[in-house]
Amino acid sequence: MKSAIFLERDGILNDATIANGHAQSPLHMADFRIRPGVAEELTRLREAGFLLIATTNQPGLADGRLCRSELDLMHRFLAHRLPLDEIMVCPHAEDDNCHCHKPEAGLFTEAAFKWHLDMDFSFVVSDKWYDAAAAHVAGCNSILIESPLNGQGHHDFVVKDLAAATDKILGLHSPNGHITPEVAVA
Repeated sequence: MKSAIFLERDGILNDATIANGHAQSPLHMADFRIRPGVAEELTRLREAGFLLIATTNQPGLADGRLCRSELDLMHRFLAHRLPLDEIMVCPHAEDDNCHCHKPEAGLFTEAAFKWHLDMDFSFVVSDKWYDAAAAHVAGCNSILIESPLNGQGHHDFVVKDLAAATDKILGLHSPNGHITPEVAVA
C-alpha cells in the first residue's frame, strides 16, 4: 500500500485571505498565486515516496460565485507547477450535507480507495480545523500550520509553516514506509 500527503489547496498551496473567520478562495485566475517555497517542499515529499493529493472545498461553484472554467484554469496551473498526483474538489455548498465537504472525510476515503492508500501512514496538511477533523475520521495523521483557522478540535501536530510540516513528516516516516515514534532528545 502507498502513503499520501493530502494538502489543503487554499492557504497551503496558494494564497487565500481570511474574512469573517473563513478562508476566502480566489475566484479568478488573475488572483491565484502559488505560495513561495511550495514546489520545493512538495518535491522533498515526492522524493520520500509520498503521493501528493490536493484537496479543496469550493462552495463558490454551488452558489455561482466561481465559474468552473476559472477553477479548471487554476488547477491546470497548479498541476503544471507542482508535482501533484491529483486535485480533488468538493463542489458543494456547506449546507448540502454531502460526504465530500470537509470536515466530512469523503475526499480522503475516495482517494484511499482509488490509490490503494494506507491511511495510517498518510498525512493531511492544512491550516484549517476541518481538515484535521476529516483526517481524524479518515484515519490519517493531521499537521496544522499555525493559523487563525486552526480551531480547538482534534489535531496531531501544529507547526509554523509548510517547511516545518515537511520536516515533521520526514522525521516521522521511516525508510520502510512506517511512522516511527518520536524520540525525546535530552
